[in-house]
Amino acid sequence: MYSVSDLNKINDEIRPLKELADRELQSIYGLSGEVYTPYIDSYNKVSIRKAKILFSLKNNGIIPFTEVETISAKLMVLHRKAKNGEVVEYDGYNYECQFSPLKLSKTGKVVRKWAKYWLKKVANDETDKEWESQVREIWPENFTIRNFDF
Repeated sequence: MYSVSDLNKINDEIRPLKELADRELQSIYGLSGEVYTPYIDSYNKVSIRKAKILFSLKNNGIIPFTEVETISAKLMVLHRKAKNGEVVEYDGYNYECQFSPLKLSKTGKVVRKWAKYWLKKVANDETDKEWESQVREIWPENFTIRNFDF
């Protein structure tokens, strides 16, 4: 079981990694092929560890679930068969269903598993950036593609 001090430690660990990963992402922009990205990989691993700690703390009632988590859970139940890009209305706001590749085959050509999440739409049919950043923090594993199980 985790504690709030574990969350504070991982937050201290993730800050410098985020800066390095962002710089590395900018430096490889436009490159193709297999690119060595040690900082992005490290940041992704720590982000997944942080999400596990947050999930444990929330399940044990130490930290409350966020609005993003509660609304996403309700939308998953209400719209189980939603397609990619489908927009639904809930409590006066529009939410768009998104899928991203979660697990690839060994060759990397076939998607074996998809991650489903919801993004909140704001005026001009744009995505709410704050909502999207919370989705990425809560479920970082949805945005890191894994080729195979370890």
